[in-house]
Amino acid sequence: MPTKSSMRVMKTIHAAVAAVVVAGAIIISSLPSSAIVIADANTQTKGPFQFEPLLTSAPCTAGGNASAPFLLPQGYAQNVIASQPQFPDLPDMHTLNENGPQPGRFLYRTHEVGSNGAVSVTDLLTGETTVLVQRAEWSRLDGIVWTPWGTLLIAEERTGGLVYEIDPHTGAATARPAIGRKSHEGMRFDPQGNLYSISETNPGYIFKFVPHEQGDLSDGQSYALKIVAPTGDRTGEAEWVPLNQADVEVNADNAATAAGATGYNRPEDIEIATSTGNNRGGANTLYVAITGPGDNRVIGIDLREPKGGQNHQTAFVYDYVKIGVNAPSDFEFPDNLALDKNGNLYIAEDPATAPTTGRGDDIWVAVPAKSGGSHDPSSAVIRFATLTDCSAEPTGIYFDLSGTTLFVHAQHRGGDALDKAVAITRN
Repeated sequence: MPTKSSMRVMKTIHAAVAAVVVAGAIIISSLPSSAIVIADANTQTKGPFQFEPLLTSAPCTAGGNASAPFLLPQGYAQNVIASQPQFPDLPDMHTLNENGPQPGRFLYRTHEVGSNGAVSVTDLLTGETTVLVQRAEWSRLDGIVWTPWGTLLIAEERTGGLVYEIDPHTGAATARPAIGRKSHEGMRFDPQGNLYSISETNPGYIFKFVPHEQGDLSDGQSYALKIVAPTGDRTGEAEWVPLNQADVEVNADNAATAAGATGYNRPEDIEIATSTGNNRGGANTLYVAITGPGDNRVIGIDLREPKGGQNHQTAFVYDYVKIGVNAPSDFEFPDNLALDKNGNLYIAEDPATAPTTGRGDDIWVAVPAKSGGSHDPSSAVIRFATLTDCSAEPTGIYFDLSGTTLFVHAQHRGGDALDKAVAITRN
């Protein structure tokens, strides 16, 4: 539980986030009422981020609005809290210091550059942004997660990519090859300390790493998800099949293929209610965004704790968001995921179609099923925000510890080409 002191720190940070501005004032940018669809019982979110869904994507231009990269529902504001050249190019995924001293004060991000990869950090109390660590050999840093013991994990999204564990105070980094060499992106821990990850390939796999000693990622056993009793397109009853650990440390995809694991077309981010969000029933559901054609969906994985045992030996996979089930036809290529405090799943797109369609990339919200069933799809998928820049994509969506601020990047910006870190809040 947060201490009174940490709660005071968080209140100060929230005030600072509301005031920190880079290259302009706080902007309230929203679509006219004609572009808003009135929410009904199935589409209405609960919690601090209640809103009327946007009916359409924003018409986009080259560069968009640099001071207000997103169009938002009425009653929401955005604040550019950092921008190039304060940090390197291509900011990707986020995490806060989720525990330890002054939790929630420091916002860390990876940078997906081809070489000389970096992790930067914004002090939300002072507004200062600095580079924590940068190495010439690091390439396409993407995934990032705060560990239960107070360190950072970062991961390379490239063939043979590694995970590194970083001391957030010194920037000292240690490779963790036991987690696997592969094209990494999303990473999340379950309450038992197991680490879930993906390989962003086609076929790509969903992995679980069980450390031999909790808190020590230097040694452990890797598993991959395998559907054993299908109920649909790679959904149904599943098991976590053990992998040859030596092979995992050379090529995790080959190890998963050899074990008969189930492949998907480019899994990307994953989310579970052990970070800053919540989920109905607790942290027993792992959500996975699958971007590639033929998938273009978000699956839910019931981890079955305690039925599956501490290592979650079995699972059940189901479609949570999918066109033809609950998503509209313009839902394209889900990428990053973030749960809020009320179980709403925020989904950032990465379609790269905006220059052709003239419509900006969107951030969607999957509203929890009203029926209460553990394997039901979302009751509705609604549009929360949309970019005004045809070249940009939203990356790194992530809620603060209070669930009242959504952090997101405007990456690959056109115009002045200066990528932005944005904080979205409700007025």
